[in-house]
Amino acid sequence: MANWNDTRQQQRTGFGSVPRAGDAVARGETFDAGLRKHMLSIYNYMTSGVLLTGIVALLTYQTGLAYSFASGPLMWIVALSPLAFVLAMSFGLNKMSRGTLQLLFWGFATVMGLSLSTIFLRFTGESIAATFFATAGAFAGLSLFGYTTKKNLQGMGTFLVMGVVGLLIAMVINMFLGSSTLAMAISFLGVLIFAGLTAYDTQRLKREYEYLRGTEFAGKAIIMGALSLYLDFINMFMFLLQFMGNRE
Repeated sequence: MANWNDTRQQQRTGFGSVPRAGDAVARGETFDAGLRKHMLSIYNYMTSGVLLTGIVALLTYQTGLAYSFASGPLMWIVALSPLAFVLAMSFGLNKMSRGTLQLLFWGFATVMGLSLSTIFLRFTGESIAATFFATAGAFAGLSLFGYTTKKNLQGMGTFLVMGVVGLLIAMVINMFLGSSTLAMAISFLGVLIFAGLTAYDTQRLKREYEYLRGTEFAGKAIIMGALSLYLDFINMFMFLLQFMGNRE
């Protein structure tokens, strides 16, 4: 005989039962909280990396070491070292632990500081600071757009990546031509391309969380996401500095 007074039986969910709306809301709130934590971790890493780069660049300039990196063999070593870190992190991602990736990220931010120290030899400190804050404001707005927009930016991302390749080719060509007009055109396009990549990468990182959450790879994704946004910020800053920077 059925026990209609058994509350445990009444609370048990059987086949064909309708999910309660409260359960869906709770799952949505949990997902949103996890996403916010994930993105905040990415922004914290990225911001810390930018600050470390700025501190190293300023100290390197103040100690006079920047003059050693402005020309000669050391210039090429310092300039290419960040690329070596990026390649190591990208190709060794699956084999490296999260701790190793963290060390490489901080090492990358440090050598970038050494590389960027030479901008203090070419531009005034006031114009560098003004450009930095202008870049920070633009980055915040673009990243917020990428996070909140409902529009799919994937198609734009493919176009922008192709634009980066074209930009690199144009920069190599101009190393031989030395055209100031082409240099300004490259800087203008560079600002636009990395501004677009900021919005695109933010949306991409947000969507990646949907299938990375709860996995072992999620911790690594935070560091690699910070690296992507870091590169967007630094490149936008460097190209914008060609317009806003006052020469020494």
